[in-house]
Amino acid sequence: MDEIQPLQWFVMRDLKRSNAKQPAYRLLEGMGIEVFTPMVWKILVRNGKRVREEVPFMRDLLFAHDTHATLDPIVERTDTLQYRYVRGGYKVPMTVREADMRRFVHAVKSSENPCYYTPEEISADMIGKKVRIVGGPLDGYEGRLQKMQGSRVKRLFVEIPSVLTASVEVQPEFILFLK
Repeated sequence: MDEIQPLQWFVMRDLKRSNAKQPAYRLLEGMGIEVFTPMVWKILVRNGKRVREEVPFMRDLLFAHDTHATLDPIVERTDTLQYRYVRGGYKVPMTVREADMRRFVHAVKSSENPCYYTPEEISADMIGKKVRIVGGPLDGYEGRLQKMQGSRVKRLFVEIPSVLTASVEVQPEFILFLK
């Protein structure tokens, strides 16, 4: 009996070189699979000229939204594409809850210049007051502000638990401080 598998966000690794013509996120998008890769702007030298280009924040990290049955044959065929596995579990692919992923993607896309952090990079010194956003594109979001000495810009941490955290700009008039 075939059970209908639910769509899930799988955390995956792309082992291709950074200058590969067809990175995994483009390959999967071409196959019609919903993919999210955290991107940042960098200045690179192409043919002797400096160009501003959008590149993955972590070149081996991507999130694919599909069923396990759909992704398995693609992972088998593609040597450089792998699942990220849960630490301590035997071959249990890492997944992200649908609500967490949608919230993260929405926050990142609503900000012009999100800053990404791995869990190891975030220290207690960076974490500020607990807030709720009221109004604006991030209405209803709760989280902690990023503490930055002398900055006029307020940034909210939005995270995918144990995988990645982004800080996105928030207008001060939308911030409600919580106790």
